[in-house]
Amino acid sequence: MSSATQRALAVFNDLKGKESPPSHWHTVTQEQIDSFARTTLDDQFIHTDPVRSAKESPFGTTIAHGFLTLSLLSHLMQSIPRPNPDPSQGRLVGINYGLDRVRFPTPVRVNSRIRATQSLVSVEQKDPRTLQMIHHMTVEIEGESKPGCVADYVVRAIYAS
Repeated sequence: MSSATQRALAVFNDLKGKESPPSHWHTVTQEQIDSFARTTLDDQFIHTDPVRSAKESPFGTTIAHGFLTLSLLSHLMQSIPRPNPDPSQGRLVGINYGLDRVRFPTPVRVNSRIRATQSLVSVEQKDPRTLQMIHHMTVEIEGESKPGCVADYVVRAIYAS
């Protein structure tokens, strides 16, 4: 029988170029934006001051930090339905390895609902237990024609065997 790594590699190779179903919706709240601002020390008024943003910003309300939207990729990916067979079987850990070509085409306004889809760009075996995948991620904003974020998300998966 082949190893978990080899089984996952075969599944991922079959998934290349196919778009996933969407993740669950996630509502970006002012509380979440404020918490992110405190954590990153980025309290620009367009994120944290609803009254001033309504008057002075081009968005008419507060917006999520682009990096907040980006940081939600891991959370959103978790609710994307897994393929059958599931390539995560036998995986010990998944590691965020990096990002390529990140863009924020449309700001995510407070109380917007977002969700993500992914399309596997590539998969490569790095060693007997490790696969590296590049997922093209698109974060959709409900009611908007352009996405809130597009990024190539590089992930490494380490398998038991």
